[in-house]
Amino acid sequence: METVFESERIRFVKATLDLVPDYLEMVNDIERVAKYISDRREPYTLEEETDYIKDKIDNNAMIFSMIEKSTGKFIGNTEFFNFNYKEAEWGIVITASMQNKGYGKEALLRMIEYGFNEAGLDRIYLEVYRDNARACHVYEACGFTEYKRTEKDIFMDIQKDR
Repeated sequence: METVFESERIRFVKATLDLVPDYLEMVNDIERVAKYISDRREPYTLEEETDYIKDKIDNNAMIFSMIEKSTGKFIGNTEFFNFNYKEAEWGIVITASMQNKGYGKEALLRMIEYGFNEAGLDRIYLEVYRDNARACHVYEACGFTEYKRTEKDIFMDIQKDR
């Protein structure tokens, strides 16, 4: 897996079919991972996850797998999507065993830098479940501000020159 870019403790590599077992384990952990990324509560099949990653690869999506530099362990995935001119939505998912180690904040700060300085974005936005207080705290600590709130979600963004 070729490193596209890195941060202090993380190598960011393009998503790959080689990591599908890791992706599947992560997204099928309903209570610790999946409940924060979608409303789906049924496990994904190997075929579904493989097809999802193949589609991302085929469409040259800006999705990166995060690998711990010191051990080579899979951390999770991060992605820019829903591109519209010079803005994109950002998302992250971290496998349960790698949570609470500061990787989310480190990845977000590096993705902000990558988005603004290398991908040419002027605005990065995200949507987070209101009950995901830990994520909201990290997003605010990294400079995101809330611009909309619904009964279920909080919408936040950060702009290049703000």
